[in-house]
Amino acid sequence: MTERYVPTWSPRWWVRGARRAVTGSLVVGLTVLLLGFVPVALLAAAALSPFVPGQWRPLRLLWIAVVQAVLESLMLVALFGLWIASGLGWKLHGPRFERAHYVLARWYLVVFFRECRRVLRLKISTEGPTPDARPGDPLLVCCRHAGPGDSFVLMYALLHWYDREPRVVLKETLAWDPMVDTLLNRVPSRFISAGDADVEQAIAGLAADLDEDDAFVIFPEGGNFTPRRRHTRIARLREKGLHGMAERAEGMQHVLAPQPGGLLAALDAAPDADVMLVAHTGLEHLVTVRDVWRELPMDKEILMRWWRVPRAEVPTDRDERIDWLFSWWEDIDRWVDENRPRDLEPLRLRVRRRSTR
Repeated sequence: MTERYVPTWSPRWWVRGARRAVTGSLVVGLTVLLLGFVPVALLAAAALSPFVPGQWRPLRLLWIAVVQAVLESLMLVALFGLWIASGLGWKLHGPRFERAHYVLARWYLVVFFRECRRVLRLKISTEGPTPDARPGDPLLVCCRHAGPGDSFVLMYALLHWYDREPRVVLKETLAWDPMVDTLLNRVPSRFISAGDADVEQAIAGLAADLDEDDAFVIFPEGGNFTPRRRHTRIARLREKGLHGMAERAEGMQHVLAPQPGGLLAALDAAPDADVMLVAHTGLEHLVTVRDVWRELPMDKEILMRWWRVPRAEVPTDRDERIDWLFSWWEDIDRWVDENRPRDLEPLRLRVRRRSTR
């Protein structure tokens, strides 16, 4: 067992700990109140559904919201129980409790996605060599970023299908979710923000000493794809005098130009890890609350495509690595263009007619 990544203790940690205690208590308390109104809310949603476009849209969305709230509250209670069991945090970052947190995260994602498949008719299909094709090797996983749901789908696939333990780099704003903040501060992960000066150093520390069942996860685009962000990224490349990269970015219509610094740091820190590149379709339009209301229930198939690059095929020179990453992102852009989201067949309710004599 190699030495695990442990977060650095600082005054900022105490502020975040207090925030987690307050927001976590609020989530659990509001969930208890919500459950008292669920029967009335479900009846109201059922009555409203025939008058809203989509197949029982209000009822299905309300049920998923209730399931999510209950699951998050149960997770917070379980995380509190693990903190107590670890000696009030004394052994919280040891291998035994780290594994317990991954098992808990897998349970949460399995239950949530089972409900999504049942209620929202969400189907996830995969293509290409998956992370379990060669078990026993650490991986660097680079994923396209196109919607808040893609990170959950990726974590679900890595934890449930492939029994990997993800080490993830994600934006600081996600730490406002008390369950996400609490869980990911107890397993190897890193929240980053635009003002952090030591991002690449922190990423390198997180990617070091990967075990055979680890998967270091990074989103090289640095944020969800939107047309506005795409134009902003291209303009920034031109401002820096990187005209060649800007021209290549203009040719990519469905992805942002990758920011290579984080991945380059991870490659240097994990010299034996192969690289997995992941693209998906089906979650591109889920950015705002309005998008969620319009697009859900989904009744769609999410297609995930995996590419595995052996470490021997990854360039060693920095400039060559940047060119290699851009080339892969161009390939991903073409794949997304050729594989648009697939709608499932409309749901038909079967009504049994009783025969009369």
